[in-house]
Amino acid sequence: MPAPPTFDPAFDALVTPVLRADRDGRVVACNQAFARWLGVSQKRLPDQPLVALEVEGDGLRRALEGLEEADGPRRLRRVALAFLGGEPRFADVWLAREPGGAILLEAHPVDEFPGEDPAQALPLALSAALKGLAHELRNPLAGLRGAAQLLARRAGDGDWRELVELIAAEVQRLSQLVDRLLSPAPPRPHEPLNIHGVLEQVVRLAEQEAGWAVRLVRDYDPSLPPLRGDPDRLTQAVWNLVRNAIQAGAANVTLRTRAEFGARIGEQVHALALRMEIGDDGRGVPESLAEQIFLPLVSGRADGSGLGLAMAQQVAREHGGSLGYRSRPGHTVFTLLLPLSDGGDGGPAGPEGGSAQ
Repeated sequence: MPAPPTFDPAFDALVTPVLRADRDGRVVACNQAFARWLGVSQKRLPDQPLVALEVEGDGLRRALEGLEEADGPRRLRRVALAFLGGEPRFADVWLAREPGGAILLEAHPVDEFPGEDPAQALPLALSAALKGLAHELRNPLAGLRGAAQLLARRAGDGDWRELVELIAAEVQRLSQLVDRLLSPAPPRPHEPLNIHGVLEQVVRLAEQEAGWAVRLVRDYDPSLPPLRGDPDRLTQAVWNLVRNAIQAGAANVTLRTRAEFGARIGEQVHALALRMEIGDDGRGVPESLAEQIFLPLVSGRADGSGLGLAMAQQVAREHGGSLGYRSRPGHTVFTLLLPLSDGGDGGPAGPEGGSAQ
């Protein structure tokens, strides 16, 4: 007897219940979390009509009838789902059409996250999704590390040496991320860091990816005190924001830092905070995604993973900060607010502002 259809390992490891149906609305597969939540075997759901899972009303059916690929995800609040007369389970449901017409349903059980934004479930969901990929990344990273070491012996000085060092640093950062995913450990203690050092690393990555197609502009406040944080996590978060801007067709990307006094982050007011803005002149955030862009698996691009902004928001929270945005076509700004101490080791953040290209 053939095995039931499944997701790839990364999606099957998600703690968020997810189900996939074909373009006609018949279930193709669900992940383990969905089966456990609904109280049914993964083998029994395939080939069932998706709308048959709704216990009362026809909100799911009506949403599916009008759902097109270009619409973006659609949210239904407090939907009651059950399998063949089983006990109903209540969830806020996100529906989206994938390229090719297949349907993806993501359920956020309301009894598990009462009164919370479903994105609060991100730490576990995102960790589980990435852990499934970590095993596959180890071997290629080891190969890249070896190649970088060989290149370093032959590169000499100058630009080639700088590029090899960039490759080696990124491979090391990714290797550490893989190790953390495979062997979870307490977050490493935050340390005083120069936020502009983080931004300069991101600028180098952007220059290598976009070349001269994108103008990168630095607008730094050199008087900022050190920030206590994790440089690798912050590099990843900012790189996700800059890379999104590049992929949105931006011709200009500005990285701006400022001190903000009396900054409110959530329910707390901080005497001093870092305000970091990543601005671009690309296409902007689609209006249909305006309220969902920080949710995992939500993307405005057909080939997007929908994890970049979710991870960036999580990194902001890890540092006691927040991530928000404003957008219209031709002008999008993502704003990262992070609490700052008013002193500490390391001197001012530096360097002077200017244009990277």
